[in-house]
Amino acid sequence: MNVLLDKYKNHYQSGYKLGLVCLLSLLMILNGCALIHPNQTESAKVEVPAKWSVDGAVAISRSSSLKNWWQRFNDPLLVSLVQQSLQNNTSVNSAKSALQEARALRDVAAATLLPTLDTSASVGRSKSGHNSAVNNFSADFDASWELDIFGANRSGLNASEAIAQVSEANLGDVQVSITAEVTLDYISLRNAQARLAIANSNLSSQLETLQITEWRTQAGLVSSLDAEQAKVAAEQTRAIIPPLQTSIAQMSHALAVLTGQPPAALLQQLSIARPVPQAANDLALSFPAETLRQRADVRAAEYRVTADLAKLAQADAARLPNFTLSGSLGLSALTLGSLTSGSSVVSSLLANVAIPLFDGGSRRAKVRAQEAVLAQTRLAYKATVLTALQEVEDALVALRGDIQRVSRLELASESASNAALLARQRYDSGLIDFQTVLETQRSLLSTQDSVASANADVSSDHVRLYKALGGGWQASEAETITSLTEKTK
Repeated sequence: MNVLLDKYKNHYQSGYKLGLVCLLSLLMILNGCALIHPNQTESAKVEVPAKWSVDGAVAISRSSSLKNWWQRFNDPLLVSLVQQSLQNNTSVNSAKSALQEARALRDVAAATLLPTLDTSASVGRSKSGHNSAVNNFSADFDASWELDIFGANRSGLNASEAIAQVSEANLGDVQVSITAEVTLDYISLRNAQARLAIANSNLSSQLETLQITEWRTQAGLVSSLDAEQAKVAAEQTRAIIPPLQTSIAQMSHALAVLTGQPPAALLQQLSIARPVPQAANDLALSFPAETLRQRADVRAAEYRVTADLAKLAQADAARLPNFTLSGSLGLSALTLGSLTSGSSVVSSLLANVAIPLFDGGSRRAKVRAQEAVLAQTRLAYKATVLTALQEVEDALVALRGDIQRVSRLELASESASNAALLARQRYDSGLIDFQTVLETQRSLLSTQDSVASANADVSSDHVRLYKALGGGWQASEAETITSLTEKTK
């Protein structure tokens, strides 16, 4: 057996040397060939500001952690809903599947850099005319290896790796978006419940006023006009209640679907009114450039540029010669026992080169097309960066304005409450007419409703700010990626 193996070895060594000589000769002939680097379309740099424009939004070198930012609202039910959505939401799970697909395709691209080996075996029996039947036993091993001289396959692997990183960042972006949507819907639900409580409270007060007015009308102390006006005010307040109840039910449906459940699954759990969750206003902002690196959508756009750069290199390399080594080792004999003899060996070794001579300009056109794709991707990256900066600035402006608005509305609500109480007392004493009572009651309902909505807006502004700052997403790769402006040069 050792003698047979030595024969195989000597046979392949001689064939390998011959193939190697042929390959080196071809490389010497093609030594003058080199990659023609495509012209990469340039676009304007993205000017990232050094700090945020809103007064008081001071960026520091170490920003507050946004990981699990929804816990900053101190609402256990909200935390539970967010966790359920991250586990069961259909969009999140779809993004996870897309990531698995991208990673599998990356592995497919990596396999192109390695040799392929196939094996087969067969047994046959044939007979011709009056001759005796003949058996045939064979076993074959086939190997081939595409030599990636000009890096076409390596560029394809780099593109696949970047696309896998895009999918990973897309998953993070979906998770951040779903988390923000769950929190915003939860805030809207609690806001509707708070406004419903305010409407019911004011309706009770107005119904009491209506009853008193009807008594005074029956006693002849006031005209029936006062009673009719009191009834109008009560019914107008009563009309506010159904839309709020509808909004509460719809928000419950939305939250159930976001957590991967049927629409009515959370109606009972969310029916108990709770205060609108409020976040502490103690967030330390990071610098704008650092914020952009924390956003999954910006990183995804950046990885797309990397992928298209690799595809451009791959398209360029496709214009150059392709080298392949292939070989086969077979054993063929009439009997199973004779397969181990040296005479049964059938082998071959082939070095192949494919040189594109004329394709009507197809390969060059593909390079130009990929250059155009790269230019579009860079512009899309720039647009993503600008949108990210705008979202942070908008969130900061909205938060600052709504905080000031709440402060003013709370003062107005306090004054409206005092005015309504005084008007009621003076009307009972006959010092003022009923129209003043109605006006103070309407003002009280309006200001209390506005305070509730403004508080909810502040909470929503915090959510949008957390999302704009990256939503706590962190890239899993430890390597530092290229600076933000470099990919737009």
